[in-house]
Order: sequence, then C-alpha cells, then structure tokens
Amino acid sequence: MQDELYFEDFHPGMKIPSLRSYQVTSEEIKEFAAKYDPQPFHLDEAAAEKSFFKGLAASGWMTAAIAMRLRVESLRVAGGMIGAGVEEIRFTQPVRPGDWLHTETEILSARRSASRPEISVVKSSTVVLNQRNEVVMRSVVSFIAPVRDL
Repeated sequence: MQDELYFEDFHPGMKIPSLRSYQVTSEEIKEFAAKYDPQPFHLDEAAAEKSFFKGLAASGWMTAAIAMRLRVESLRVAGGMIGAGVEEIRFTQPVRPGDWLHTETEILSARRSASRPEISVVKSSTVVLNQRNEVVMRSVVSFIAPVRDL
C-alpha cells in the first residue's frame, strides 16, 4: 500500500499484513527495559531464567511499540495514524531474543465523525505473530483517518 489512505479506503473485513518482519535482539530488549520497564526478566539473562518467563523476555510495551511501527509502515494513513483509543491489548506469550515479528490488521469498522465531518474513526484489530505464526499480542484500537471527499 504505497498511497496514503483515507476514510473511503477502509472497509470492514479489509486485511492488511505488515510489509516486513522485525527481528528482536537481546540488546534491544535490555535497552528498552533499562529506559522504560526496568524489571529483572527484561534486563538480565540469569535473573530471567529464575523468573516466571524462564528466560529473557521483551517488555510487552516494547512489543506494542514494534507493532505500532509495523502498522504505521503498512497502513499509510493520510496525515499520519493518530490514535483515538485502545479498547483491548493482550500479551499472549513472551517475545524472545531472535524472534521475528509481523502484524496482521483487520478493519472492524469505519465511521464518519458526527461533530467533525472532515475526519472518521477507524476501528481495527491487530495480531502480532512471531516467526512460528504464534500470536504474541492482540489489540483492538481506533485511529483517525481524514475524509477525502467532503
């Protein structure tokens, strides 16, 4: 999807895969954790082995940030993807060093704003999958898309 997308381009049932996969590294897991989620199972292999995760695991918030990157690259919303709300986010299994993540997004609905006719609200469901096609995160989010034809 090279062209920018507007309200008129979104339809319920539309599916958008990410344009690429993203590889997670142990260095990146530790850097993100040190800055934003400093817990032992994100920072230190030895501590992580003794934790619930039984090994180094990425922060769920890092997974969400990677998902956002992949969505923005794949769904080129005109003017940028502006969040309108998060209905659900679930981290279903750990993301490990070496995992390759990709996303699959489905459009659930698209409606014009009653108070601002130049914009719409698009509701979408995204799954983040690893290289084995195991779901590591699910989310339902809404974003704003401009209306092309006023």
